[in-house]
Amino acid sequence: QVQLVESGGGLVHPGGSLRLSCAASGFTFSTSPMRWYRQANGKERELVALISSVAGITNYADSVKGRFTISRDNAKNTVYLQMNSLKPEDTAVYYCNALMMYWGQGTQVTVSS
Repeated sequence: QVQLVESGGGLVHPGGSLRLSCAASGFTFSTSPMRWYRQANGKERELVALISSVAGITNYADSVKGRFTISRDNAKNTVYLQMNSLKPEDTAVYYCNALMMYWGQGTQVTVSS
């Protein structure tokens, strides 16, 4: 079955960096677009970044452009989210998504001084 396992979340000071990973299995990763979403307390889940399958074309929410970078390693069936210049408003649970259907369990990112 499809499994998505996120890791890399934690507590970081404003201005700091984190790198999230999502290890995928159970489907053909290399031909699947991948997405990162986030959900803050009391807010709807929002799309943060997406990356296409083969060409690796990326797109970002306006709120993270220039600070976050999504990438993928098809040999490792893993998608990453490099987050720099983190702000308190980036605090949320971050989820990996595949095929617009499957979700990981999420990883908590907290940005606080």
